[in-house]
Amino acid sequence: MTEAAPIATRAPGPFSRFEFLVAGRYLRARRRERFVSVITGLTLVGVVLGVATLIVVMSVMNGFRTELLGKILGLNGHFVVQTMEGSGLADYPDVVTRLEGVDGVRYAIPYVEGQALASSSASATGVVVRGIDEASLKKLESLRDAAVLGGWDQWNSGQGVAIGQRLAERLGVTIGDEITIINPNGTLTPFGRTPAERTLPVNVIFNLGMPEYDSFYVYLPMQEAQVYFKLYEDRLKPGVAMPGVMATDAEIDAAYERGYQATGVEVFVDDPDSIRGMKDKLQAALDRPFAVADCQQRNATFFSALQVERVVMFVILSLIILVAAFNIIASLVMLVKDKGPDIAILRTMGATRASILRIFSMTGFAIGLVGTFLGLVLGLVFAINVEPIRATVSGLLNIPIFPPELFLMAGLPSRIDPTEVVLVVLLSLGLTFLAALYPAWRAARLDPIEGLHQ
Repeated sequence: MTEAAPIATRAPGPFSRFEFLVAGRYLRARRRERFVSVITGLTLVGVVLGVATLIVVMSVMNGFRTELLGKILGLNGHFVVQTMEGSGLADYPDVVTRLEGVDGVRYAIPYVEGQALASSSASATGVVVRGIDEASLKKLESLRDAAVLGGWDQWNSGQGVAIGQRLAERLGVTIGDEITIINPNGTLTPFGRTPAERTLPVNVIFNLGMPEYDSFYVYLPMQEAQVYFKLYEDRLKPGVAMPGVMATDAEIDAAYERGYQATGVEVFVDDPDSIRGMKDKLQAALDRPFAVADCQQRNATFFSALQVERVVMFVILSLIILVAAFNIIASLVMLVKDKGPDIAILRTMGATRASILRIFSMTGFAIGLVGTFLGLVLGLVFAINVEPIRATVSGLLNIPIFPPELFLMAGLPSRIDPTEVVLVVLLSLGLTFLAALYPAWRAARLDPIEGLHQ
């Protein structure tokens, strides 16, 4: 009688159906394991809230950054081109033509700028006087559309100024009232330099929603500003002899012409994120060396503060996910301790240490995966509808939440960055996976004999 051959058995491979079934079973608690189930549920909620909060806050910060840069760069160009000596730019029409011919440049505008003292019968304050022409005004949509009183019609031929609404309130003036602007660089006399003083009516009052512009900027027509700041040079007309002693005042005036100058030229590009590569192109398009400064150089403190704030907020809010990851460690350690006899039985039935490691790793990672997915959905829903949610909550509680007059914006802005969303998801999955490794390693190291003894 021949002996029967033993039946060959093959252990299940890695990530087999058996391992997924056991891991899923451990995620469903029975009555006596209700406490472990509550801890697991709270851990899941922590991951959901951490991911959702990080997505919402980063989206709102991106929205604030976009709104602020849009308002700042809507008036100030991405680049400023000035002479190397810092003197007036005489051939600015040619410079504008050359710059607008560069690929990627939306438009370029010349400007005149200087500081002065603005006064009225009620008050006085320091201001920045800026001169622009009507063609440039048509390009600056944010300024053109910001007029709340008056209008920009026939700006070049007008004899008036445009001021911000906050400045108008500070000076106590409105449309048609006169203000006086004074700067110390006036006419040179034998007794010294007298201040330059002009009294002009207010033709436009604008509201840009930014205190820096609404409180301190005064706009003049380009030629008015050039004359006011003496940005011109007297030169003889060709073919006209030097006036003699016997020449009349009219002949002397007719013999001269004024070569108007600009303080500089502002350049607006199509893609603000590519300004690093545009600087060399702009310099190459000019016929001589110019001082070309981009917006990040001119607002280095502002851009640095924005970047530091984004990084700090990301790190701080990431701690929420880190806390949830530690909760995963705690809940799995408790689960391993509770399932000691089950682990011992699985080991005696042929389950390897690697199989036990994978089972508990999948159990912990499943919590992170489900929590991350739910947090992603919740965060995107809130980020997309953050302004309606703010308005609804503010109306229900009758409390102003992020009031527009304080934050200088019509609503709570939000801009979802797909790269940041992917980074948040990967961060959450990575932390939860790492958190599941230690309890799983402890489960794999459990002695079957000790487990059976328990």
